[in-house]
Amino acid sequence: MTFKSDISAGQFFELIRPAVLVLSALASIWVLTSARRNRFLNYLAIGCALGTFFFPLITLPLYLIARCIRRRSEQRHDGAGAGREFAASSAHRWRVAMPLTYAAVLLSLVGFYLYWDHQSVDGHLARAAQAKLSGKRGETIDEYRAALKLEDNPHTRKLLAMELADTGDWTGALGELRKAEQAGETDDRMSFYIATLLDLLDLPNQATLDYQRFLASRECNQPLPDERCAGANLRVQAAHAASQPRW
Repeated sequence: MTFKSDISAGQFFELIRPAVLVLSALASIWVLTSARRNRFLNYLAIGCALGTFFFPLITLPLYLIARCIRRRSEQRHDGAGAGREFAASSAHRWRVAMPLTYAAVLLSLVGFYLYWDHQSVDGHLARAAQAKLSGKRGETIDEYRAALKLEDNPHTRKLLAMELADTGDWTGALGELRKAEQAGETDDRMSFYIATLLDLLDLPNQATLDYQRFLASRECNQPLPDERCAGANLRVQAAHAASQPRW
């Protein structure tokens, strides 16, 4: 039995967030180094660097435009005096030391954050989504269970149940779905999933009750009902027919 479980946009972003953070940090360090080389004032250079880290798609193009304008301006004017002043030994050392210090601090903070995030609920869910995309079902189940140890979330329990069902662990999947339902999972198809598992576990009477619950849900009482509703209806009708006495 296979339950459909789509990867949301939020989960996809969690997958690429570490790479985005590292690239933003490297771009920020490059901007600070470039800004100091082009003799931007300290506060402007740091502002451009921080802006690039937090808003790279906005700040980086603006910095490149500002650098281009500054270079054209220096070409039109004699900047020899300013160049000699900036080339003084103390200023040169600060020009090198500031980007190095900034890089060390920023990369350390990014590394600490990524380590903390790796151990968080969102980190486990992101790795579960990645493992699912890669077809690593065992790893997916382990990550969902690790996330549940940190936060008992009904939606995560439903996702775990779907993976367990696909491995053939129908009893474990049913238990997780029951817990998710009791904890307030809002998916109207929960009763259908539970009924399907009960059928697989050869518990037809209980399955019929859950099929009936599903038929009474919003999914089956809208202008375009869920495709599962027809199957559930047939299943309930068959159960009622089987329960009628035969003479």
